[in-house]
Amino acid sequence: MTRRVLVTGGAGFIGSFLVDALIGKGDAVRILDNLEGQVHQGKKPSYLHTEAEFIQGDVRDRDTLRKAVTDMDAVVHCAAAVGVAQSQYEIQRYTTVNAVGMANLLDVLVNEKHRVTHVLLPASMTAYGEGNYECKAHGTVRPGLRSVKQLEKKEWELRCPACSATVHPIPTPETSLLFPASVYAITKNMQEELLLSVGRTYGFRVTAFRLFNVYGPRQSLSNPYTGVTAIFLSRLRNHEPPVIYEDGLQTRDFVSVHDVVRAFLLALENKQAHGKVFNIGSGTPVTIRAIAETAGALAGIAIPAKITGEFRKNDIRHCFADTQLALDVLDWKPEVSFAEGMGELVAWSAHERAVDRFEEAASILASKKLRG
Repeated sequence: MTRRVLVTGGAGFIGSFLVDALIGKGDAVRILDNLEGQVHQGKKPSYLHTEAEFIQGDVRDRDTLRKAVTDMDAVVHCAAAVGVAQSQYEIQRYTTVNAVGMANLLDVLVNEKHRVTHVLLPASMTAYGEGNYECKAHGTVRPGLRSVKQLEKKEWELRCPACSATVHPIPTPETSLLFPASVYAITKNMQEELLLSVGRTYGFRVTAFRLFNVYGPRQSLSNPYTGVTAIFLSRLRNHEPPVIYEDGLQTRDFVSVHDVVRAFLLALENKQAHGKVFNIGSGTPVTIRAIAETAGALAGIAIPAKITGEFRKNDIRHCFADTQLALDVLDWKPEVSFAEGMGELVAWSAHERAVDRFEEAASILASKKLRG
């Protein structure tokens, strides 16, 4: 019997690759997507799989979700408002799309007739806030966010909360305490907590993935709140320098969209994934400065990055994944190297329209006093 899967947000970056992979495995796929203007300009993307059923609709509409889950066996809930900085001033939109959208889906699954047995969620590593650090005297520590006072002094690195000694970042496992520090992080964490709670209560399978910095083709080059790799490429394609906050030595964990999709496919087939939360990242920190340099070199565009020494409130300094649980349970580990993944992204970007809206977004952040 053919498995039927609903992918909300299936026209988006991660969702569309998942749709392709599911259909490639013989699944029947239905997409629910509102074609958000900031990402899609209200139009179906050309890469959308022709064999997928498409419903244009919004997860904030419960009745739309009720109809969309009809005859589905599994749901992958990718629909979300995405962007840490923007979430700090578009508070209502992020909260309703992310938290209320998740609540609508779960309310339908609890109170309406359906045959869904598994719900999977791309949650977010932003729930951690700062990652784990090691202090020589106190072992593993979790410093809080850096204060504005500290950032104004350009003291970028973290210190031990117990003794103020310099600490260095170490991998962050799923058992770490969560300190979501933005509206986006809070609402994505709410999605995760709602899913796990309802799954425990009603017994259907649920799996959440704390995705680290996902990159790859199809990530909008015209959305100034998307991933940093796409933002830098948009700047370069428009002959403008990538703009880097702080000193450029802050690190992130970049994971290919293809590795992310593979994790979802494995979890769909593995009953041991029920009720679990997995880190999905490369496990390797890369500096933001290195991202800009790599993008420019691969694109053949010799425009040095502009390192401003400015900062954004609530930005973290370092966080990278401990992925041992995904290996143990799903037999998953990242397979796409950073060099290979960036090469694919840069090659794809050469043929895509890139509207540089960085300065516009930066001006808004300044007006909201979110930059310093």
